[in-house]
Amino acid sequence: MSRKTILGIAFTTIVLASAMNTKPVPGHTSSSETTSKESLLIPSHPVKLSYTVKTSKLEKLIFEKINQYRASKKLPRLKLDSKISKQARIHSQDMAKHRVPFSHNGFVKRVNKISIRYKSASENVAFNFGYDDPVAEAVKGWIESPSHLKNIKGKYNLTGVGVAVNSEEEYFLTQIFILSK
Repeated sequence: MSRKTILGIAFTTIVLASAMNTKPVPGHTSSSETTSKESLLIPSHPVKLSYTVKTSKLEKLIFEKINQYRASKKLPRLKLDSKISKQARIHSQDMAKHRVPFSHNGFVKRVNKISIRYKSASENVAFNFGYDDPVAEAVKGWIESPSHLKNIKGKYNLTGVGVAVNSEEEYFLTQIFILSK
């Protein structure tokens, strides 16, 4: 399969990695179990991008959309934490630069680097290409996916968001959720 064919497939789909979360371990801050290892492909309508991407603006939009969704379900708002966002951003950048695969690989290590004592943590990641609103596509996909939605609706109080775009205009989005101690 050529690169062109792969891009053609990616151009018409949004890819969401299965949600990742951890289970509480008393007095411990580094356990995790995946909920699933399957990817979800959701077709959407591609639109060629023709502007400079401001990833910090996209990160803020994800944060706002997730909190709007939580509020609509009578759930408490999440607080945006810069240390969590830094780790989410690094992961998105690493995926965008193809240093790591599109996955949750290294999730426990990312969470432990945050240096926040936590009871539980989870992560949603998304990839998309060629959409006029990559944030809306990612959030819509997460909400339509039971394992991602579980993280969005989960008992968390902190979050961080990271977005990266590579030279091929591929978007990699990561959101980490934390319930602090």
